[in-house]
Amino acid sequence: MKEIIWFGRGGQGAVVAAQILAESAYLEGFKGVTSAPTFGPERRGAPVTASTRISEEPIRMFSQVETADIGIVLDETLLGVVDVTGRVRKGGTIIINTCSKPEEAGIEGDFDVAVVDATGIAVKLRLTKEGAPLINTPMLGAFAKATGIVSLANVEKALRGKLPAAAAAQNFETVRAAYEGTVVTRKAQG
Repeated sequence: MKEIIWFGRGGQGAVVAAQILAESAYLEGFKGVTSAPTFGPERRGAPVTASTRISEEPIRMFSQVETADIGIVLDETLLGVVDVTGRVRKGGTIIINTCSKPEEAGIEGDFDVAVVDATGIAVKLRLTKEGAPLINTPMLGAFAKATGIVSLANVEKALRGKLPAAAAAQNFETVRAAYEGTVVTRKAQG
């Protein structure tokens, strides 16, 4: 089983991305997929998490992921606020929305690091809501590139199942651009 934690801020769509990833994995043929949001008194901009589990076998656990194989960071400023490396298993993968190179991202230790400028991609391709770039769906492309767990074709199918056709097409354009723009450094020994 692969366990994933989405680290974001309220309003960035971490919960929706966790759901779309679970749907993409189901379409990929995984028999066990779950997504679980964290709910609390968080306000827009406050740190939030969401979880996704993906398994070849049915999953009977629906709690939040405490320690993940993969951490997805929607806002790089969270690296100074949240202990991301403490919540990702040694040998795991950390995927970050940043303009930095993997070696400049500040991740120390036994982790593969993947980076993508999801914000820049969303702005360039005009994927915005109320003036703010939508970065959750481009990060699905970064996940696909960094892990190989889900294909772009199944991410596209999941988006089409969740969004109207025009919105799905626009979102998938950012997924593809993020996939192509993701840079991965393999450091993990695990």
